[in-house]
Amino acid sequence: MTPPVLVEREGHVETWTLNRPEQRNPISEHDMIDALVECTDRANHDRDLRAVVITGAGTAFSAGANLNQVRGDEVPFGGPLSHSRDGYRHGIQRVPLALHGCEVPLVAAVNGPAVGAGFDLALMCDIRVASDTATFAESFVRVGLIPGDGGAWLLPRAIGLARATEMTLTGATIDAVTALQWGLVSRVVAGSDLLPAARGIADLIAANPPAIVRMGKRLLREQGQQSLASHLELAAALQPLAQRSSDHAEAVDAMVARRPAEFTGR
Repeated sequence: MTPPVLVEREGHVETWTLNRPEQRNPISEHDMIDALVECTDRANHDRDLRAVVITGAGTAFSAGANLNQVRGDEVPFGGPLSHSRDGYRHGIQRVPLALHGCEVPLVAAVNGPAVGAGFDLALMCDIRVASDTATFAESFVRVGLIPGDGGAWLLPRAIGLARATEMTLTGATIDAVTALQWGLVSRVVAGSDLLPAARGIADLIAANPPAIVRMGKRLLREQGQQSLASHLELAAALQPLAQRSSDHAEAVDAMVARRPAEFTGR
């Protein structure tokens, strides 16, 4: 059986490709959810993995939910109302919790439409690069739903409350140029350049001390929920760990000697 997520490794970087192109790569099905959660858990325990690129097979990044599933009798979209809450908690909501807790930087290579939960998947990543054919829509309202996978928490943090409100309550689609103007993506490139561009960013990340990168990502993740004083306390706890690492010493030695550094994650 074809795996829902293809994993390719090159050096310290992996590419995770959503692999349901005939359905536009929905992420609501159980095997896809399991695969994304398992990939993330494995990444957190793999000290040799330094960055991940996430993209979609075919012409779409992700259509979000499988509409046949939405129309069916399966929980959470069907079945007893009393079971629906658990259907979300033990289903699609595992994905934002897993990716938000991923210690390895995630680069979304948005190769086409990112719709509903597929859009939110891109928001779960740390960096987003878009092809010039990519589009983005927080489209739940158009099918009579709300963002059940964290989109209403993620989107305002990416583009601000006013624009997030507009996208959520209209369900309107924006193109890649608008996404760049709004700060949703960091760059827009031609389709043929998308994966090389995303991989280039991942390689730049992977060239740095991996344990320090994970600490830096943790600081960025926590800042939105902390006071400045609490944030400084966390930084004060992490910085001595960085200062006493072998990679810190190697970075300084290499800079003084004007040679490339070789980091080991220690």
